[in-house]
Amino acid sequence: MATLGVVGRPRSPSGRAKVVAERLGEEFPGTAEDLCALDHRSPFELLAATILSAQCTDVRVNSVTPALFSRYPTPSDLAHAEPAELEEIIRSTGFYRAKARSLIGMGQALMDRFDSQVPTRIDDLVTLPGVGRKTANVIRSVAFDLPGLPVDTHVGRLSRRLALTANTDPVKVELDLNRLVPASTRGAFSLRMILHGRATCRSRRPACAACILSDICPMVGVASPS
Repeated sequence: MATLGVVGRPRSPSGRAKVVAERLGEEFPGTAEDLCALDHRSPFELLAATILSAQCTDVRVNSVTPALFSRYPTPSDLAHAEPAELEEIIRSTGFYRAKARSLIGMGQALMDRFDSQVPTRIDDLVTLPGVGRKTANVIRSVAFDLPGLPVDTHVGRLSRRLALTANTDPVKVELDLNRLVPASTRGAFSLRMILHGRATCRSRRPACAACILSDICPMVGVASPS
């Protein structure tokens, strides 16, 4: 079993969170910017890519964003996009009509209310079309190096398996984790949990024998549907 030894088994969520952060930091080094799988060169590009990533793989998003950003390099360009043309560019990401509406609306909102700049406050970000709290936290942590802990299905599942939270609501999970993870490392912590969830702690068949957290995981050897 692949483990990294600790002196005693952490008995509290804060103790487990500290070990999780240390081990995943060694397994997946780098900043939130380094760990982000979505190709981008600016907060605006990351925002557009994250909107497209809903119900879609990062690889697929990265395959369409070069054409998207070449055609619509600024919020103004996106705000004035012809819907049919934009839909064709992003069609392969799925839900392309709704995503096109969100992208156009996002461009218009940035122009009208934020001087064509991506805001940094969560309360402002979530007012943009297509942007929820998870996306807002991605933008804060990756694009601006600000505290932000996105909670997706991987983060939620691993947090419950590791008994860092008992909650299923993503906002409640985020708040629980915020109490356990230093503000400066929240974005990277989230992305490392996602990478570990994809590679090892999968939902139905977690690879516990190969997991670097197996010796501290209360659910080792137990599959989970969530």
